[in-house]
Amino acid sequence: MKTKIKEGLSFLGWRLSALPLLFDFDGLFSRFLEMRSVVRKAGLRPRPDWIRANRGLDLELKEVERRILHQATLFDPGAETYVRYALEGGGKRLRPALVLLAGQVAGERNDPIRDLAVIVELVHVASLIHDDVLDRADLRRARATCNAKWGTELSVLLGDALFAHGLQLATRLEDPEVARRIAEASRNLCEGEILQTQRRFDLKMTTGDYLHVVGLKTGALFRAAAEVPFLIFKAAEVKREAARSFGHQLGMAYQIYDDCLDLFGTDEESGKTLGTDLRKGKWTLPVLHALQTLPKGESEKLRMQLVQENGEIEGVAEKVRQAGGLKFSLRKAVDLLERAKGDLKVLGDGEKVGELMGMTERLTDYLKTADHD
Repeated sequence: MKTKIKEGLSFLGWRLSALPLLFDFDGLFSRFLEMRSVVRKAGLRPRPDWIRANRGLDLELKEVERRILHQATLFDPGAETYVRYALEGGGKRLRPALVLLAGQVAGERNDPIRDLAVIVELVHVASLIHDDVLDRADLRRARATCNAKWGTELSVLLGDALFAHGLQLATRLEDPEVARRIAEASRNLCEGEILQTQRRFDLKMTTGDYLHVVGLKTGALFRAAAEVPFLIFKAAEVKREAARSFGHQLGMAYQIYDDCLDLFGTDEESGKTLGTDLRKGKWTLPVLHALQTLPKGESEKLRMQLVQENGEIEGVAEKVRQAGGLKFSLRKAVDLLERAKGDLKVLGDGEKVGELMGMTERLTDYLKTADHD
C-alpha cells in the first residue's frame, strides 16, 4: 500500500525526496496505519438509510441545505471561508429532517419550519466543531476537522460564532418562545459536554450517569427539533409534550448507537476518527455495562486496561462485546425507540405521522440485528 501511494504521488509530479520540509511521508503513513488499527474485527453491520426521504422530503432537505450554505455569506468576508468549510461538511442532516417531518405533522413545511431546520443544524455543527477540539479528532465526515486544519483557537471561535448565529436567527421567528427553546437546548447541550468532560477517566461513573449526560448532550437538540414545530403551529400542550418526549427518546437511542459505532464500527463506514471515546476516557454504555457486570477480577483487569496509556482498543472492544456490552446497549436503544413509538400515537395515526413512525421502526429493526453475532 505504501509503495502504491508513493507511486501515485510520483504520478502527480511529487518527488518525496524534494519535499522533506513539507511533510514526513513515513511519519504520516505510520499515523494512517495507527488510525486504521482501530477498525475492529467484530463490528456493527452497515447501517441502512433509516430516514429514507421521499421525493417531497428530499426536495425540502435540498432547500434547507441551500439555506444552510447561504449562512456563510452573512459573515464577515474574513470569516466566511471558515464558516463555509464547516457548513459544507454535509453529514446525515438528521435534525433538519426531524424538524421537517415534525413540521408536516404539526401543520405544514413552511418557511418558519425551514428556518428552524437551519437553526437546529447550525447549533449541531457548532457543537461538533467543539467536540472535535475536545477529542483532538482528525477526521469528521471523511475529511479533516476544523481543528486539524486550523487549530484549537480558531476552531473554538468558529464554533462560538455558529452558536451565536443560530440563536440570532431564532430571535427572528415570530414566537419568542422558539428562541427560548433553542437557547435552552443549546445550554443543555453544553451542560452535557461539561459533565462528560468532568467525568473523563472516572471509573465510578454508572450507566445512569451516562444516560443523564446523553439526555443533555444529544437529547436536548432532538427534543427541540421535534417539539418546536408544534410550538410554531400553537398545538395543544399534550401534543407538544408528546413530540418533546419522542425527540428525547429518539435522540438518546441514536446517541447510544453512535457510541457503539465508535467502539465497534469502522472508520470507513462512519467517516470519522473512531476510538476517540476510549482514548479520551469517555466511558459509554457498552463499556460501563461490562465494568458493572463482569466478575470482580475481570472487571478490575478491564479497568486497568482502560486507564493504561496507549491501551489496546481492539482488545477492549472484544472484552466489552464478550461481556454483553454491545447487546445490552442495542437493547436499551430499542427500548427507548419503543417508548418513542408510544409518543407518536398521541400525535395521531395519519400518513404524516406514519413517516415519523416508519423512520423510528426502520431504526428499531436495524438495532435489533445490528450486532454481527
